[in-house]
Amino acid sequence: MSSSSGDLVLPDGARTVVAFAHGTGSSRHSPRNLAVARVLQEAGLGTLLLDLLTEREERTGADLRFDIPLLGRRMIAAVDRLDAHPATRGMPLGLFGASTGAAAALIAAAERPERVGAVVSRGGRVDLAGAAIARVRAPVLLIVGGHDEEVLELNRAVAARLVAPHRLEVIPGATHLFAEENALETVARSARDWFLRPDPALFHAGG
Repeated sequence: MSSSSGDLVLPDGARTVVAFAHGTGSSRHSPRNLAVARVLQEAGLGTLLLDLLTEREERTGADLRFDIPLLGRRMIAAVDRLDAHPATRGMPLGLFGASTGAAAALIAAAERPERVGAVVSRGGRVDLAGAAIARVRAPVLLIVGGHDEEVLELNRAVAARLVAPHRLEVIPGATHLFAEENALETVARSARDWFLRPDPALFHAGG
């Protein structure tokens, strides 16, 4: 299922859906997020890849790419949209964010704690989520490349502020885009396992 701003894929029997928020200057057609989404789909997870900015906003509004409150509101709207969609209404929901999209994912998790059951950040600027960090209740997996030193330090600081269950996973030798051999595959497997954790309390059903 496709729209002007999002692509929803629901494998047969999918019982969980994961919404992806890309980072600055990217789009829902990002080969990195598409690669992670394929691994999740193969595991039976639904995926929604969406653009938090329109094409025009991406072209003309460079400042909007770092307007984290705006990106957060649009991520919240995506959560609400999934909750209203007949095919995904009440379905357990996870969020996957990259770069600035990870901050938007944390904001949405903080604002919709009854709906968001898990969050994964890939090389995320999670520090930009600000005060929302302490209000997140869903389990959070922070994945950072070992050679992405600045982002790694920012993620360590955010991990210290998280009240929710969380884990910081450092991929040795990987840089910000995880372009190194096997790095992105490791990200995808870790994300898949995080969203498929057997703990029944991980996801919350919508009411």
